[in-house]
Amino acid sequence: MRRARPAYWRIVSLYAGLAFLYVPIAWVIAYSFSGATTAGVWRGFSLKWYAALADNDALRLATMRSLLLAALAATLATALGLAAGYALSRHSHFRGRGSLGSLLAIPLFVPEILIGFSFLMLFVAIESVTGLAVGKGLLPLVVGHATLGMPVVASVVMARLAGLDRSYEEAAMDLGARPLRVFLTVTLPLMAPALASGWLLSFTLSFDDVITSSFVAGPAFATLPMYIYSSIRVGVSPVINVLGTLIIGGVATLVTLAMLASRDAAGPARGRL
Repeated sequence: MRRARPAYWRIVSLYAGLAFLYVPIAWVIAYSFSGATTAGVWRGFSLKWYAALADNDALRLATMRSLLLAALAATLATALGLAAGYALSRHSHFRGRGSLGSLLAIPLFVPEILIGFSFLMLFVAIESVTGLAVGKGLLPLVVGHATLGMPVVASVVMARLAGLDRSYEEAAMDLGARPLRVFLTVTLPLMAPALASGWLLSFTLSFDDVITSSFVAGPAFATLPMYIYSSIRVGVSPVINVLGTLIIGGVATLVTLAMLASRDAAGPARGRL
């Protein structure tokens, strides 16, 4: 029996989709090695912009701020999203569950400019009522970015718990384990992949954010996206291409390592079957 050949339009569609995704990325990587002083112009192979990035203290500081902010916001969003997702998934018979689930999803659909403005007004009101000078900086940024990531983590946790076999938890309880011990030793390890995915998604949302950060960051805590956005108003520097190339390389490395680790973990499991 002859195997049917795939239609040519499917192959063309596949490559067109891949080109749509990766041609801009390839363009950034290629022109990071250009010697021209203008981004998007090729003037021979050069590494001078990589050296320029190493000497750019402001850009390096903005990158470190964004990494710290994203890590803190993702951690807070994961903790809150875990609590919310677990409560909505496992305690489904309390009054107001549907309303709470809808409220949890609102930050995913509300325009981000409204969220940023709301947080600005909130911190101003806190300062005027309590006298506590929250101001602008790291704390408001962490709270604002965690709000963006929390619904994502909660959704991932709920999806994971919906497909989780509860027989493991029931077996632990039959053996005398208390609910807290069951959660810490059985449920939480089984949810680890979902928590890791939620943390990474929250990290990406925070690291990429411009709008909310513009409202609550302040001039003393400019993040990397804010720095890039403000710098391209007067012209795109080839240093931005270099920074993008390094970020892409770092993400590709992490994804490759994760794929290799999951393949190595699945190999022994298949061998035991």
